[in-house]
Amino acid sequence: MPRVPVHTLDDAPEQTRPTLEALSKRMGKLLNIHAEMAHSPVVLGAYAGMQEAIARHGTFDGRTREAIALAVGAVDHCGYCQSAHTLGGKAAGLDPERMLAIRAGRPTGDDRLDTLLAVMREAAGEVGTVQDDTWKQAQAAGWSEEELGEGFAHLAVNLFTNYFNHYMRTELDLPPAPALDA
Repeated sequence: MPRVPVHTLDDAPEQTRPTLEALSKRMGKLLNIHAEMAHSPVVLGAYAGMQEAIARHGTFDGRTREAIALAVGAVDHCGYCQSAHTLGGKAAGLDPERMLAIRAGRPTGDDRLDTLLAVMREAAGEVGTVQDDTWKQAQAAGWSEEELGEGFAHLAVNLFTNYFNHYMRTELDLPPAPALDA
């Protein structure tokens, strides 16, 4: 059960309504995560600010962004984010088998992407620490210093949402992500 009620566009704090309206339009509906973030304008503003910085300055395509989100969500055991980013991954052109592989930490068939996801998984699971070998493998696969640095922004926004969902116990209002094989 969620720790805070889910706002609607009508009862959300006035300060958060423009952001909620934009998110609702972008997502096709007001998601529970955003409606809960609206309880604290600083939380919703921080999330929106990170998303805006990524949209304005980021270089990763949608498939790479969604792959990172799926990998980090799996490390953090965030069912909500895995569900949301399964939908996002589908919209970005990731096939269902590749998304399952990403979530399970298995090779995807894209060696370059796999090296970036290894960096993201390690950073998520080891409180930001990434072993030199993992980092060097990503560099050898062609990821630049700028891109590996950008990866941190994607890691941060996904940690933010994953932790928020655990913190608030956000109820799933999306189709659940397919179960991973044990």
